[in-house]
Amino acid sequence: MKISQKIRDEHGDGSTAVESGYDAEAEAGMQAMSEEFKAHGNKVYLPMAD
Repeated sequence: MKISQKIRDEHGDGSTAVESGYDAEAEAGMQAMSEEFKAHGNKVYLPMAD
């Protein structure tokens, strides 16, 4: 599509992305939240506190 090509021309196609520590930090954060989710019984909906 013309719009998609224009965006790729202006901003690149993503293949030149710079590696940063963000990926490792995000992965660690997701792992921590996964452990917390497991600790609460893997339930999406928890009972409301009174």
